[in-house]
Amino acid sequence: MTSFDYDLFVIGAGSGGLAASKRAATFGAKVAIAEGDLVGGTCVIRGCVPKKLMVYASHFSHFPQEAAGYGWEIPAGKLDWSKLRDAIQTEVLRLNKLHISFLEKSNVELISGFAKFVDAHTVAVGDRQFTAERILIAVGGEAAKPNLAGMEYAITSKEMFLLPQFPQRFAVIGGGYIGTEFAGIMRGLGAEVTQIIRDHSILKGFDNDVRTNVQEGMVSHGINFHIGVDSESLTIAKHENDLTISFNDGDGNAQQINVDTVLAATGRKPNLAPLSLEQAGIEVVNGAIAVKEDSCTNQPHIYAIGDCTNRVNLTPVAIAEGRAFADTVYGHTPRFISHTNIPSAVFSQPEAATVGLSEEKARDLYGDRVKVYKTKFRPMFYSLAGGEAKTMMKLIVVGEEERVLGLQMVGKDAAEIIQGMSLVVTMGGCKKDLDNTMAMHPTAAEEFMTMR
Repeated sequence: MTSFDYDLFVIGAGSGGLAASKRAATFGAKVAIAEGDLVGGTCVIRGCVPKKLMVYASHFSHFPQEAAGYGWEIPAGKLDWSKLRDAIQTEVLRLNKLHISFLEKSNVELISGFAKFVDAHTVAVGDRQFTAERILIAVGGEAAKPNLAGMEYAITSKEMFLLPQFPQRFAVIGGGYIGTEFAGIMRGLGAEVTQIIRDHSILKGFDNDVRTNVQEGMVSHGINFHIGVDSESLTIAKHENDLTISFNDGDGNAQQINVDTVLAATGRKPNLAPLSLEQAGIEVVNGAIAVKEDSCTNQPHIYAIGDCTNRVNLTPVAIAEGRAFADTVYGHTPRFISHTNIPSAVFSQPEAATVGLSEEKARDLYGDRVKVYKTKFRPMFYSLAGGEAKTMMKLIVVGEEERVLGLQMVGKDAAEIIQGMSLVVTMGGCKKDLDNTMAMHPTAAEEFMTMR
């Protein structure tokens, strides 16, 4: 019988790797986890957590104006960027230490350094080698810049939280959720913001009403858009004190804008380059590790979860995949994760959230059987606070029973509301179930119970 150093060796201490290693250890497995960065992964270090803190910070600029409508006189403040930046990093480091303590309590050995394969059962971390009966890859993804002239002068989301000075003129290249969120954040913090996109609206793949309402809200907040841009024409030139972005707009006209900082937010890709996957014979398809339903690769003892598999790239999904792997392999309770009806949020300004099918996807699948209920209104908060903020809610149903296929929302507290409402879609609920649920008044969420 072959002897191994560990029952399970996990590569990557992000959300999925942490969840899998701790769960496997509770079943008695001898587990090690390797990480060459802070413990916690993209979400904790340079993703969801610090980004959400920046979203909160960006909201304070609106408070003096909104408070005036309620009788409060609050003078406009001034952002101390270095204080905000350093406070966020302090919280990141606190969470890093917390995750390390959780590993220690779970008897998971943390090995500092980047791991790569030597062979199918052996990994190297620096000058040390370790063998394992099973190996789990949970290395996540990384920001990818487009191959365009001058792109070396652009930053990615990785650097957004460590900027030495606050950029008064800020540009975003890309219309996905990361670029859209940072555009709103920086505008709220006081920058002049321009977003440059290839399409004619942001958030490709989302429901069209969500895309339209978010973009309209961003425009009303003062964000400048260049749409339909020929991406191949885009270049960045560096000067002594700023950067110039040159491109052809949707009408073919040459445009130039000068900014202090450019964020390239054109996508992410699995972080596979450091792994030497070929040493273990692991199959890669379209730049991602190919896995089966149970997260197993083409090697029966090697598994992969999270963003490096490019299935659904969300933190809760990676955590669920990691726990399902441990339950199946070490808890002997086989279970698999469904990658459908997963709620998601865009912490844009205005905020958006969705679960289930978009109207467009629903009509592709069910045609004329689809019915849509929709409402748009000004939230009660703004009746005194002023402003043009609107909330859009949408309920997508199918058939005579009006089974709920999807829920869409743009507006204040969208993520919190859709998280709760996602239960209706997951359980296969119908509109009558919402109709029969007593509404809580006055709230925005009650609109889902009273739509006609």
